Amino acid sequence: MLPKPKRFQVWAAILFFVLLLCAAAKAAEPMVHIIPVSGTVEPGMAAYLKRVVSSLEKDDSAILVFSLDTFGGRVDAAFDIVETISTVPKERTIAYVDKRAISAGALIALSAGTLIMRENTLIGDCAPMIQTSEGHKEAGEKTQTVLRAQFRSLAKRNNYSQVLAESMVSKSMEVYKITRGDRSEYMDKTTWQELSEEEKANVTRKTTIVSEGELLTMDDKEAVDLGFSRQSVATLDQALDVLGYGAAQKIEISENWSETFVRWLQPFLPILMIVGIGAVYTEIKAPGFGIPGIVGILCLGLVFFNQYLVGLADYTEILVFIIGFLLLGMEMFVLPGFGIAGISAIIVLAAGLVLSFQNFVLPDPSLPWQGELMIKNLGLVMGSALGALLISMSVVRFVLPNLSKVIKGPYLDATLQDSRAESTEASGISAGDEGISLTTLRPSGKVRIGDRKVDAVTQGDFIDPATQVRVTRVTAGHVIVETIMEKREK
Repeated sequence: MLPKPKRFQVWAAILFFVLLLCAAAKAAEPMVHIIPVSGTVEPGMAAYLKRVVSSLEKDDSAILVFSLDTFGGRVDAAFDIVETISTVPKERTIAYVDKRAISAGALIALSAGTLIMRENTLIGDCAPMIQTSEGHKEAGEKTQTVLRAQFRSLAKRNNYSQVLAESMVSKSMEVYKITRGDRSEYMDKTTWQELSEEEKANVTRKTTIVSEGELLTMDDKEAVDLGFSRQSVATLDQALDVLGYGAAQKIEISENWSETFVRWLQPFLPILMIVGIGAVYTEIKAPGFGIPGIVGILCLGLVFFNQYLVGLADYTEILVFIIGFLLLGMEMFVLPGFGIAGISAIIVLAAGLVLSFQNFVLPDPSLPWQGELMIKNLGLVMGSALGALLISMSVVRFVLPNLSKVIKGPYLDATLQDSRAESTEASGISAGDEGISLTTLRPSGKVRIGDRKVDAVTQGDFIDPATQVRVTRVTAGHVIVETIMEKREK
């Protein structure tokens, strides 16, 4: 027998190794991360999922469950999400359809390694739609071809029927279930017509699954029958039990404050652009720098910041925006009036806004929706600019003159009934006063006399901005000026 001290050391070593094995086993237990995917599929959702998946993709014990409830959304955002989910081994990804996975939601659902659906839920109907002057209509064959290829790739990866997956995209497909003895397969109309008569004779049963002119849309039971869903379940907990993760620790992941803010702000971006562009236009038209300029910069900056957080705006857009604001500063502080610098500022800022709404500079011909997206973004920015211009002009014309009827005084009760337009005391300017032109006088414009900005008229040649001028006379409310250089030459 071993001496007592040695026996104690042996038992201590055994206990130590048992504890190590228990700790290793506990560390190896899977941990289920439930990731809600709800609402419109747009860049904010793509950024949120990329952040979550990137933090978990290297953890081999992490099981990612994407709980889906969406009617779909943007194709480019859906492709980004599919690419993000595909970075994780398919054995660790599960798509749980909680209510619906329609259109782009179906694409996201098929990108996970396992699909399981709650009772009375739907999946499918992924026809790409575009906005036209006549309303929404189905996108052309170029877009459908790319989408079908993506569905085929995901179906091949997860052992789904490729033909059925494609039929979620194109209405032109007709799909049959062909039975030959004990073996069944799915076949589209074109492949069926190419079979020889002998091969057709061996078919014991032919059933139409998707008729031409329809899109494949499945409820939970149909998805099981057609080989997409693992099983219909009543709850997420039951789904995890079916998949063998019922006893695993569960962690529900939610959006952080910035992601929630970005997705909340997304519908209001057009309004912010209208207000921002209108305020910038008003600031350019008015001398100096005031509240409209601050409001314009804040609104446009908020739009850009939102797009930066979702990953669409990057260093290129930052540089474009800086150039635009520099040109705007030149127009307001260096070159008074509205000239080439102001026009350039608006063009550059508009270009920066367009780029901040897309993750490319020029559309890729192999991705047809990028061209459609760029046209949509151009229309959004130009429409916002036009709306801002009309609203700014309306405010100046109709709102500001009537503020006195809404806002209480105090106001001055005196009137100018007895004043004379030609009075030098009324205008505060008299012949011989000197100043500088603020805008081009063709023949009218603005000049600065002393510390006052006044409307003036030249009776000689046109006068350029920043030219020294002298008042020749004040009559009938008009300040008439000439260049000091012209006077000296005379």
